[in-house]
Amino acid sequence: MSFFNTTPVSATMTLRVLAHLLSYPDAELRSHLPELQSALHDEGALSPARLAELDALITRLARRRPLDVEADHVELFDRGRGTALHLFEHVHGDSRDRGPAMVDLCQTYEAAGLFLAPGELPDHLPVVLQYASTQPPTQAKAFLGEIAHILQVIFSALLRREAAHACVLAALLDLAGEKAQAVAVPPEPTLDESWAELDAEWAEPMAFDGCSTQGQARPGQPQPIQIVRPPVRTASHVTPGASA
Repeated sequence: MSFFNTTPVSATMTLRVLAHLLSYPDAELRSHLPELQSALHDEGALSPARLAELDALITRLARRRPLDVEADHVELFDRGRGTALHLFEHVHGDSRDRGPAMVDLCQTYEAAGLFLAPGELPDHLPVVLQYASTQPPTQAKAFLGEIAHILQVIFSALLRREAAHACVLAALLDLAGEKAQAVAVPPEPTLDESWAELDAEWAEPMAFDGCSTQGQARPGQPQPIQIVRPPVRTASHVTPGASA
């Protein structure tokens, strides 16, 4: 079966399994790994070669020490911009445009009768995939196609780090009708560079570009202080007993 044909296949369960494989691998998720593996093979939405890669990932998650699996997930997805699973991180970064985009995505979910659980962000890829799994095959493929350029970036960043989870992004690109291939990925910024970018993005413009020396000086310059003495008030002479 070709994954680049014009007839989308049903991938409801496959999308949900892929969403779980990108989620935090806590004890509950790890206990369901055999069921997730069976669901992938039962639906048959992916090629045998891709299924074999996902089988290897599932086996790796099941056999390694739980603490190592959880630590690797945090290191891979929570401490790098290129491999971040929050899609708008790759589009808007930390700019103010991210907020309105989040609202729009929430409205898309709510229109489909889906509501986020407490603590969930709408642009988190596992959440996005859960939404896609509720759509008919044609719409689901088109939706994945709209975010395929972001999936390619995450896939490429995972390849650069030789991460086993790269096969999950490759499977998503298959379902989108796209070929998984490495693209140029910007180098990861240092922590200082990330903070500098954030400060520059959220900096407020200087009011009046600083004030004159009669008021507030520019930042970094000495601030003159003027002491103004109040005028001396003289009391009027009032004769005792005089009417006001």
